[in-house]
Amino acid sequence: MRAAVRSVRNLRSAFGHQRNSNSTAFVRRRIHLIESNSISVYRLPDNAEIYRILLRTFSMSKAFSTDAAAKVNITEVNRTGPLVEYERRTAAGELVDGDACQVGTLKELQRLYDEIFESADACGLDRYAVPEKIVRNRWFWSRLMPQSSYAPVKGLYLYGGVGTGKTMLMDLFFDQLPCNWRKKRIHFHDFMLNVHSCLQRHKGVTDPLEVVAGEISDEAILLCLDEFMVTDVADALILNRLFRYLFSNGIILVATSNRAPHNLYEGGLQRDLFLPFIATLKERCVVHEIGSAVDYRKLTSEEQGFYFIGKDLSSLLKEKFQHLISEYIASPQVVEVVMGRTLQVPLGANGCAYFSFEELCEKPLGAADYLGLFKNFHTLALEGVPKFGLHNRTAAYRFVTLVDVMYENRSRLLCTAEGSPQELFENIVTVSDARQMAPRTSSRSRRNDDSDLCVDNELGFAKERTISRLVVKCL
Repeated sequence: MRAAVRSVRNLRSAFGHQRNSNSTAFVRRRIHLIESNSISVYRLPDNAEIYRILLRTFSMSKAFSTDAAAKVNITEVNRTGPLVEYERRTAAGELVDGDACQVGTLKELQRLYDEIFESADACGLDRYAVPEKIVRNRWFWSRLMPQSSYAPVKGLYLYGGVGTGKTMLMDLFFDQLPCNWRKKRIHFHDFMLNVHSCLQRHKGVTDPLEVVAGEISDEAILLCLDEFMVTDVADALILNRLFRYLFSNGIILVATSNRAPHNLYEGGLQRDLFLPFIATLKERCVVHEIGSAVDYRKLTSEEQGFYFIGKDLSSLLKEKFQHLISEYIASPQVVEVVMGRTLQVPLGANGCAYFSFEELCEKPLGAADYLGLFKNFHTLALEGVPKFGLHNRTAAYRFVTLVDVMYENRSRLLCTAEGSPQELFENIVTVSDARQMAPRTSSRSRRNDDSDLCVDNELGFAKERTISRLVVKCL
């Protein structure tokens, strides 16, 4: 038996030599499988059989590695990735065949995919390759010996109009990545809510933002953020320092947005403090515009809700609501949000919630409240959505956030409104739109004599996305 074990050790040594001579990941996995097989055959009683099986397997591995290693280097990566998966799905009829703009974006994503695979070890993407003790003590040692470790690969910032497929393309990219990688895909609203929650937890630390950045990068090196949009001054003021820490920790960012980087937080309070973040974003990400004019959301056939136009339609909405909850009895409920906060639901039953517009959008609520709502209810009945203008601009912002969170959580909307989605936002315009209408209305939020015109760049851009999502969900 000792002779057999000695023979096995010699062969395993040979396998180690073989592994060093072939550097591709595919060959490493092959040899790993061979070594696993060799461990399993230790249990066979016949020593000669052990030797014969191992020798045959080793010979096959050697022949395979010499003939195929070069081919793996050249073609293995190109057989996988977002572009290949996109072509497979369109050929199978699972996706609508996109335009040249989408294909161009997929080529950028495929390029990033290939670069990340080539630098996976240097980026530290494999969560099982990083010793747990090192991860746990990274922040502690960084305080003693501060150092930066930027990723060798730049990220990707995708921006374009509504319905151009940004989210779908990013998800296609994300889904092709190995499950053992340190990766995370999250909506920007949810991401910032998590950041603020963590900051509260680390209150009292010298620099809580650095601690939070360390926790984020310990969990994920590849960070995919959907719907990157900055409207809150609290978010704007911390993004520069937060991402400076994240990028120095080796984070690779992939983001989608309706806005080009230089247009983020345009016209916002203390924007001069936000500008360094834009420079950092451009430095650490390749910026790519999706120039498609097609709204692909309108070509899909999701389960739709209802959108009733007109006044005094409360009874009709309640009738639809009652039909959905069936034999269940609607009653007031309480939903937990974050950090001990709760949201009062006027009526709820069978996964459906009923609110008036005033209760949900004219009170001081935000993304965290809406996220808590849709985590508990799959359908929202919303009564009395008004037309938006200068007089209710804050409510318009909340409504936009509400629709974003609803769409991200794939929830259904039933609502009554004063007009069509386009009519709701016809008095919300950007500065450039206002200048074309009348030069005297171009200053931010100046009231026009003849209309309740609201000049707001962020809201003016966001309304197109909201209109598109309302059309998809309800019409």
